[in-house]
Amino acid sequence: MRCSALPEDLVTAQRAWERTYRSLADPANRQRTTALRRRLLELSVQVWWHPYWQQAGAGQRAALRSSVLELEPRAR
Repeated sequence: MRCSALPEDLVTAQRAWERTYRSLADPANRQRTTALRRRLLELSVQVWWHPYWQQAGAGQRAALRSSVLELEPRAR
């Protein structure tokens, strides 16, 4: 699996970002949008400014996202 080359904390943050994003899009969470948006912003900062990106190639951000999407269950 491609995630093995990526730092575990980066993968964890990206997975949390994906779950938070899906929660924000869910109409059932309408009362929690502020908290979800704050969490999404925090996770975005963690992922975007992770030290791994200083040494990684340009295409690695897309590889992270596709690797994480493989791990996450499909939202229906």
